[in-house]
Amino acid sequence: MRDEGAPRAALKRERVRAYLLGLVDDRRPGDAIPSERTLCAALDVSRPTLRAAVDELVATGALVREHGRGMFVAPAKITQELVGDSAPAAVPRAPGTWSSRVLEFRRTAAGARIGRRLRLSPAADIFHVARLRLVDGGPVGLEYLHIPAGLVPDLTPGRMESGFYRYLRAERRIVAARAEQSIEPTVLSEAEAELLGAPVLSPALLFDRVTSDPDGRPVEYVRSLYRGDRYRILSRLSLGPAGDGRPAPDASREADWWGTVE
Repeated sequence: MRDEGAPRAALKRERVRAYLLGLVDDRRPGDAIPSERTLCAALDVSRPTLRAAVDELVATGALVREHGRGMFVAPAKITQELVGDSAPAAVPRAPGTWSSRVLEFRRTAAGARIGRRLRLSPAADIFHVARLRLVDGGPVGLEYLHIPAGLVPDLTPGRMESGFYRYLRAERRIVAARAEQSIEPTVLSEAEAELLGAPVLSPALLFDRVTSDPDGRPVEYVRSLYRGDRYRILSRLSLGPAGDGRPAPDASREADWWGTVE
């Protein structure tokens, strides 16, 4: 039987993680971040909760721990671009029946970190949504979405479960045309593993994505965790001119950026 406290624990850890990432964003590689005691007091969380979030950021390379010295911003990562900006791309439908279950839905201020990604004032309103992604009824992913409230003033939890991109296009006339996304390996915490029905510390894929409309206006910032045993990425790379005379696929069709149409 699923522990009802698991969503609360996962959401609390996500808020701690977001705060720590804000500290990382405001510092340079090698800069120290506050001590565990200072952070626990500032965030009003226990040391185990803080350490779980720190452990994840150490594992994903955002922070570095040095015994006896503290925690520091990790060196910048080397980025390998798989597909260039000018390469035609299509998002095929992933197999299975996809659905969503909303775990949290609230309207709040963007804050500095989310505001930067959505190109909004820190005081601007956004919708924060946490939802479980399922395929054929089984959980495969945990998503945290941040959506400008000004674009979707009538957004509801039901719309997030029935098809967010359909709602954007059909009711708000907003097309999700382009996304910039990073993918990193990580492991699942106890709370995340409980929600996803996977073993604790099992491998997962961490996605960080900003989606924009045809004019380059951000329409969402999303952080997602997908089970490593249930999900993989396949890249198709163009090594030269297509030369087959076929037109490029329509990348503006309604699709989420995992490859499944909602």
